[in-house]
Amino acid sequence: MDQQLLNALAIFLLAILVGFEVISKVPATLHTPLMSGANSIHGIVLVGAMLIAAAADDPLSYVLAFVAVAFGAANVVGGYVVTDRMLQMFRRRETPAKPKAE
Repeated sequence: MDQQLLNALAIFLLAILVGFEVISKVPATLHTPLMSGANSIHGIVLVGAMLIAAAADDPLSYVLAFVAVAFGAANVVGGYVVTDRMLQMFRRRETPAKPKAE
């Protein structure tokens, strides 16, 4: 393996470990707000995946770029769905009108 690939894999593995450590320390009550706030990060990941897909020149690169775009898009859509559900919890429910007593 060449040195550039080993460096990239090492950075990738370190990012996984750091991400796992950071997320595991977050209380469950904060996961939904953090998910909605992370939509911008997922959007950046999606744009990066599309840029890499545009530069792909062999079949393996095409497959990896497609997977990256698919996962990035799923994260963006999932983040918006979670945000919408969270915001619906704070909407006031309409109370039925009480019948007038005569």
